[in-house]
Parts: sequence; C-alpha cells; structure tokens
Amino acid sequence: MSAAAAARAARRHFSSRLQTTTTRLHHASDSQAAAREASGSFIHPAAVVHPDAAIGQGVSIGPFCTVGPSARVGDACQLHAGSHVVGDTELGEGCVVQTGAILGADIPGRTIIGENNVIGLYAVVGAKCQDLKYKTGDECFLHIGRNNEIREHCSIHRSSKSCDCTVIGDNNLVMGSSHIAHDCKIGNNNIFANNTLFAGHVVVEDWTHTAGAAVVHQFCHIGSYSFLGGGSVVAQDVPRYMMVAGDRAELRGLNIEGLRRNGFSDQEVRRLRKAYQKVFMPTITNKSSFEDRLAELEQEIELSESPAVSCMVESIRMSFVQGRRGICKFRSWNCS
Repeated sequence: MSAAAAARAARRHFSSRLQTTTTRLHHASDSQAAAREASGSFIHPAAVVHPDAAIGQGVSIGPFCTVGPSARVGDACQLHAGSHVVGDTELGEGCVVQTGAILGADIPGRTIIGENNVIGLYAVVGAKCQDLKYKTGDECFLHIGRNNEIREHCSIHRSSKSCDCTVIGDNNLVMGSSHIAHDCKIGNNNIFANNTLFAGHVVVEDWTHTAGAAVVHQFCHIGSYSFLGGGSVVAQDVPRYMMVAGDRAELRGLNIEGLRRNGFSDQEVRRLRKAYQKVFMPTITNKSSFEDRLAELEQEIELSESPAVSCMVESIRMSFVQGRRGICKFRSWNCS
C-alpha cells in the first residue's frame, strides 16, 4: 500500500471514530437536555454544566456559566451570564447569581448558601481564606442563611481550619466591595455599607449598621443595635446599643435613632440613656472608677423592668473576659 493510500485509510478510520463519539455525546446531551426540559429548567447552549451536577427544577443558567460536578443548584435559581458555581457548593432555592459572580472553590470543604439570596456582580463567595495559618488540604467551610443581598464585588471567605466555619445569618444587606474574612460570625438583619471590612474571627450580632469604609480588627465583637460611623477603624469591642466613630473608634453615645427605628420604646431608651451616662459620664462629684460604676449599675438593675439595660451591661462585662479585646475608648464629654 502506498503512503497516500495509507493516509486515506487512516483518515477514514479516525473520521468514523470521531463520528461515533460525536453521536454518543449528542445522545447523552439530548438525554440530559430532555431530563432538564422535563424539569422546566433552561440551560443556555454556551453554558458548561457537568453531568454530575445536581440541578433543581425551574433553574435558569445563562451563557458562559460553569457548574462543577459537586455543585447543587436548588429549584428556581437564576445563574446570569458568566457566573460560576464550583467545588462542593450548595445553592438553595430561589437564589440569583449575577454576572461574573463566583461561588465556592475547588478546595476541600464546603460552601452552603441558603434560600432566596442574591449574589451581586463579580462577587466572590466561598473562596479560600487569606490566613497564612491555613494549611493546603485542610477542609474549610462557609454557611450563609436566607434572604441575604450580597452586592457587587464583595468577597466572603471560608474558615481557616476544619474545626471552624464562617457563618452569615439571615436578612443581611452587604453593600458593594465589602469583605467578610475567615471565621467571622455574622448575625441577622445587619446592614453593612460600601467598603465595610471585617478581619478574621469578628463577631457581629443582630441589627447592626455600618456607614461606609468602616474597618474592624480581628477578634472584635460588635453588639446588637450598634452603629459604626463612616471611616471608623474599630480595634476593640462595641457594646450593644452604642455608636462609635473615628480612628481609633471611640464611643459617641447610644445609637438613639437606630433604637427608635427598631421599635424600642421611649421609656426603654430613657433607661438606656441613664445607664450609659452613669457608666461613661461620671460627674465631678462622682469620681469612682469605671469598674465601680459598672458594679453599682448592676446592683440597681431590675431584670423584669429593664432587660435592655441588663443586656447592655452584660455586653460590656463580656468584653473584658479573657481573650476579648475590651471596649472602645470613651471620653467624659460623650453624650446621647
């Protein structure tokens, strides 16, 4: 056989194999497409969805999206063009993932995102932490609750070790370019304005509010119903119901407006104001130490009459236990 004849025979052989392979792929693709069509899902032809990915009913996946083999996408989710779900990532029902967002990472561990969350443009949620103590191969975790809105260019990292977890609760608004680092614990109903930055292991309770460009140091605790002023650099704890501002942030009184907006009665606000003044605004005739004033206030508290004051005092006390950072500094001229 001549060289030309051998080449023609080889081309026919490989052409036949390619046609067979292509036919099988088409059959598999048609089978998957039929199954997804039966479930009411739409997957754009330009999307890359791994056959092992679990796709719920009524899901919409736009062009140039990728969904990895370990991903689970819940019912009625929307993946906009160019978004990606990778690694062991679970996306709850009714979530919207906008263009360019990346959920999860191809590292050991898991990212769980609950129902009805919105992930904004080019946000990165569930990425590897930026802690140098992280060891390659360790499992790390992120758990996000329900009804959160995470806006454009935000970054939220998984935990730094397998025995911990980054946690975000329900009904939070995380505005653009904010960062929540490894092992943070975020509660419910918080509002973080643009460029709010939380370092690792920060704890934020419920109903807090930050203004833009607030920065919080590692291991700080931010108490419920507190307010962080714009540009604040918070290096110590912020007790419940209080307002801080500045670099380094100092107490500026109670978060009066925030308390009223969240349903605190005028009577409760007056009690909190009186307690705050007693602890943080000593008169000339009362030069007792901070500890003495706090102890005196604790003796006066009637839990049945003022649970809010009790919570505030407990928050202050807990900030001084071993391993905590104490509270932000205060000045005698602070007022509410």
